[in-house]
Amino acid sequence: MATVLIVDDSPTEVHVFKSQLEKAGYEVIAAESGEEGLEKARSEKPDVIIMDVVMPGMSGFQATRQLAKNDNTRDIPVIIITTKDQETDKIWGMRQGAIAYLVKPVKEDQLIGKVKEALEK
Repeated sequence: MATVLIVDDSPTEVHVFKSQLEKAGYEVIAAESGEEGLEKARSEKPDVIIMDVVMPGMSGFQATRQLAKNDNTRDIPVIIITTKDQETDKIWGMRQGAIAYLVKPVKEDQLIGKVKEALEK
């Protein structure tokens, strides 16, 4: 069973994504900040990371960049899911190392589809 790490400071978003992912058969762990997300990525070694961008402290862009630069986490695919829907945000997110960029609200089939794609890479 694949493990998905959700990094998002919104308990509501975490609950929604977690429910959808668990229903699809994934094990889910969560972190409330970019810093906690980095720690859990290193210690838990998830198969995929779902990353919010706008969080207190370290942003999702910064956390994604750090994950991509670290030898221990660079191979974990990161899917950014955020309310930031400008084309420049999407380009920037992909440059930080994300493999996909989705804008909230995300439909369940879209979320599960991107996670499946990430696991196939």
